[in-house]
Amino acid sequence: MPTTSHFEGMLRGVGLRVTRPRVAVLSAVHAHPHADTASIIGAVRENLGEVSHQAVYDVLHALTAAGLVRCIQPPGSVARYESRVGDNHHHVVCRSCGAITDVDCAVGYTPCLTAADDSGYEIDEAEVIYWGRCPECVAATSAGSGG
Repeated sequence: MPTTSHFEGMLRGVGLRVTRPRVAVLSAVHAHPHADTASIIGAVRENLGEVSHQAVYDVLHALTAAGLVRCIQPPGSVARYESRVGDNHHHVVCRSCGAITDVDCAVGYTPCLTAADDSGYEIDEAEVIYWGRCPECVAATSAGSGG
């Protein structure tokens, strides 16, 4: 886990003023990949004590705009935040429990990642979400069915 001084350097590196809430939110996102806002608020409060919902929302917005965190929102899910930025990775989401895991870009022949008609856009990213069931949910279903 990166240190407080590392997070301070990250903030300065993108021109953001270093504040305790910004450091605490950035630390929480790094410690809890794919966490929702409520989970991040809880982690920040463990670190700083009382902090308002709005303060955390404002910090998340600033960190996202600065490119230090990424916001993802799979269909049917609340917004989630992650610290893995700067690459074009994707996610796999469990239909049963909602767990989210990073997945590196598809390899080999990937026709779905090339737009049939880009309408003149300069495409620089493709967002893919794989859906299924995580290993824990598969095992729980298998154990519950009597083998």
